[in-house]
Amino acid sequence: MGVSRLMDLLADSREVIRNDGVLLLQQLTKSNAAIQKIVAFENAFERLLDIITDEGNSDGGIVVEDCLLLLQNLLKNNNSNQNFFKEGSYIQRMKPWFEVGDDNSGWSAQKVTNLHLMLQLVRVLVSPTNPPGATSSCQRAMFHCGLLQQLCTILMATGVPADILTETINTVSEVIRGCQMNQDYFASVNAPSNPPRPAIVVLLMSMVNERQPFVLRCAVLYCFQCFLYKNEKGQAEIVSTLLPSTIDATGNSVSAGQLLCGGLFSTDSLSNWCAAVALAHALQENATLKEQLLRVQLATSIGNPPVSLLQQCTNILSQGSKVQTRVGLLMLLCTWLSNCPIAVTHFLHNSANVPFLTGQIAENLGEEEHLVQGLCALLLGISIYYNDNSLENYKKEKLKQLIEKRIGKENFVEKLGFISKHEFYSRAAQKPQPSFSSPDHMMFDHEFTKLVKELEGIITKAVYKSSEEDKQEEEVKKSLEQHDNIVTRYKSIIRVQDQELEELKKQVESIKVQNEQLQATVTQQMSQIQQHKDQYNLLKVQLGKDNQHHSSHGDVAQMNGVQPEEISKLHGEIEEWKHKLELLQEQLKERDSLIESLKLSPAAGGTTTEQSSQTNKPSGPDVDRELYKEVETLRAQIQSQSTDIIKLQSEKQELLQKLSIAPVPVSGDDGTIMVAKTADLERRLSMLLQENKELKNEIAAHGEEKASLKQQLDSSNSTVAILQNEKSKLQKEVAESKKEQDDLLVLLADQDQKIIALKDKLKELGEPVEDDDELESGDQGEEDEGDDEDDEEDN
Repeated sequence: MGVSRLMDLLADSREVIRNDGVLLLQQLTKSNAAIQKIVAFENAFERLLDIITDEGNSDGGIVVEDCLLLLQNLLKNNNSNQNFFKEGSYIQRMKPWFEVGDDNSGWSAQKVTNLHLMLQLVRVLVSPTNPPGATSSCQRAMFHCGLLQQLCTILMATGVPADILTETINTVSEVIRGCQMNQDYFASVNAPSNPPRPAIVVLLMSMVNERQPFVLRCAVLYCFQCFLYKNEKGQAEIVSTLLPSTIDATGNSVSAGQLLCGGLFSTDSLSNWCAAVALAHALQENATLKEQLLRVQLATSIGNPPVSLLQQCTNILSQGSKVQTRVGLLMLLCTWLSNCPIAVTHFLHNSANVPFLTGQIAENLGEEEHLVQGLCALLLGISIYYNDNSLENYKKEKLKQLIEKRIGKENFVEKLGFISKHEFYSRAAQKPQPSFSSPDHMMFDHEFTKLVKELEGIITKAVYKSSEEDKQEEEVKKSLEQHDNIVTRYKSIIRVQDQELEELKKQVESIKVQNEQLQATVTQQMSQIQQHKDQYNLLKVQLGKDNQHHSSHGDVAQMNGVQPEEISKLHGEIEEWKHKLELLQEQLKERDSLIESLKLSPAAGGTTTEQSSQTNKPSGPDVDRELYKEVETLRAQIQSQSTDIIKLQSEKQELLQKLSIAPVPVSGDDGTIMVAKTADLERRLSMLLQENKELKNEIAAHGEEKASLKQQLDSSNSTVAILQNEKSKLQKEVAESKKEQDDLLVLLADQDQKIIALKDKLKELGEPVEDDDELESGDQGEEDEGDDEDDEEDN
């Protein structure tokens, strides 16, 4: 409980108590992982970050410095605390520390110290010595929260003190090292110049500038190495700037490749060494780029033909330049030629190279030349081991005979051992960051030490083997390669078949799910069809009842096909005949009154006739006949009109029968009643017609829906049949795949017997042969490493 009580001091309102509590915890947490964990889980990170924020971040006083030192104690070399810090989202709270303004002049000494400790704290989280998984997760978190972007802003800012700029470069280096996402972002960063230049180009200009501070040039080299670490895309971009097809002929912009070539052949030995190491990192573990770099041609002087980059490196090497320059060039050549037989052939094609190497190795020079002799022996050994025997004069056997005659095998191996025994080699092998006390000690690169460790024993064995042993080894290698190829091929076949089998299983599962879904759909559609059938029958019954209810009013009109237009036309004709009837009745009344008047005036007519006869002397019988004729004519007209009236009444009766209406006398009140009844009948007829039409439409829609559901049911049944057929085919294919796998296992067993026989033969010949258990453990280790890398990429 003591640590918990001490942690409470950090929340004390009295600053003196709080500050002394921070100093006490600093001393307690030094080199004590147990106390570090207890302090971390007592919410130390939260409280310390709050204090730093309250004190003004990098602008704060010595209290901020004390808190940062305590944070370093808690996090350095403590993986559990680092993981707790990352998962607690405390990395995101570090971003405001690095927000600097445009005016960076006049920084106080305390601010420089605080910012330096803050940068070191970032490096603690992404140190190459941490577990790869923890480092990569912190790198991703720093990118997503904008911390890397903030560091790049400081990197490209003006007025930043030199030591802060150097530490920022080192910090950015480790934040991007081996993280493809961060490396891609760094490649896109441009310096605020006119025109804008990539940050990589600006940094390389500082690296090859001999007027820049030594520590800054080392930091830039480290940044370039971290940018290319496990970054094939970045390596290809750097090498592409050297190839003839991509060089800017206008000369308006300087590329990274041009800067590296300029540094490689400058008069400054430190620039030579840095450029050689940087170019070697661009070729690290990338055989394709090693072959492409052979295409690079350099123009040495006006009037002379261009020479290849490989040839120019060997030319400078043979001119006897400074030791640092020669060591850098030899490291570049060894990296370039290793695991690249084509580059070895190009190197051996120059007839001056092998005599130069043998001469350097055979001479007894001073101690300062031991490194050069050891690297020459390594380069010659690489030329032997990776030789494809394509050149007649420089085959493996002839080169080994040359070593035995000119140098001696023991002397060659001794000179080769100079490299790993040198103290500069031991220092460089400790950590990736180039750290040298002075420029003269800058001799070896960390990645190159790994290559030396890998090749030293292989080259020693290759030199001591006789021609017969070489032949036997070649045969064994070929047979093992053939076996490995066969095993690899069968493994790939099995892997492909396993993948296909998994895919088929997934397809079968998906087909089963689809089948179940389709069956459920069919069941649901069948129930819906049944429901629609029931609804259809119910509507049919209701339609029959409605027809019976309205049959007394609308059957005649419906059967005779009487339409609303015809009814309105008939009404118009009825009105017209009524009007004609009224006119005829008026004419009839006028004729009756005329006849009555004629009957009542015969006497008056006689007197008048006598007077007229006396006056005019006309005959009396003629007048009577004329009157008689006129009366007869009037009677005939009355008879004709009566016939017309009877005919109109019969037609009216027929029209009323058509409308199912009883005959009505032509009078005012009765006519109004007839019109009202006619309108009511029309309305009811219209309603019945509309209801009938809607019922017909609904019946037709139900019929269409029924047909559609039936079609879907047929389609579902056919789909089920197809799926069952595919299922049977897939089962057959699975059986065939299992049979093929059994055959492959038999073949593998035969191959294993052949390998055992070959190993027995090798043991009889006295060759060391690794046991199967060792091989399997080695393979298992490689597979485990591959799985770890896959997990890292997934994370």
